[in-house]
Amino acid sequence: MLKHGILGLINYHELTGYEIMEAFRDSLNFFWSAQTSQIYRELQVLEKQGWVSKTVVAQTGKPDKNLFYITAAGKEELLSWLGDGNWGMVSRNPILMKVFFSGERKKEENVQCFQRLIEDCERALKSLEPVPESIEAYSSYLDDKEKVLYWQMTVDYGRRNFRMCMEWAKDCIRRLEGVEESGSPQEDAVQAALDKTGGEEQK
Repeated sequence: MLKHGILGLINYHELTGYEIMEAFRDSLNFFWSAQTSQIYRELQVLEKQGWVSKTVVAQTGKPDKNLFYITAAGKEELLSWLGDGNWGMVSRNPILMKVFFSGERKKEENVQCFQRLIEDCERALKSLEPVPESIEAYSSYLDDKEKVLYWQMTVDYGRRNFRMCMEWAKDCIRRLEGVEESGSPQEDAVQAALDKTGGEEQK
């Protein structure tokens, strides 16, 4: 996925590896993070595959820089990836994996965890505030300003996702605070199932 993100950025404008890193940090980081080492490694792979090429630009008093641009084959690959119908909706969510087994902990501890999740989402929402300004800055690379609309859609998705997560966490806290101390929700559910099974056998 990272390689296609790099292809997409270079498709808009010729960029150095450092400028690609800046673009990820300023505009894409809220939905896809990338380390500098990963970006340079992927650039080498893309160059070997013939999807990007580079121009070496001489600089006075400092090392020459590599300016990467997309090739015709790279453009074809980018369009193929965009249209392959695979949205990457893999069912892997570390939050839900932890919550599923959180009945092993004390209720108060889990309430605190959900409260921290709310705080994390609030910080994430705040981090999106400068993103529209970054999008406006990068829009100067575009010949078709309508493309900015799709960048704005990703920011809107991010905001909605964090707000949904906050509402869900608040609801989880409300449900936990309404549970009696007799047992965890998982234990109560298991016991209820066992009681039901026992009743049916007696019939």
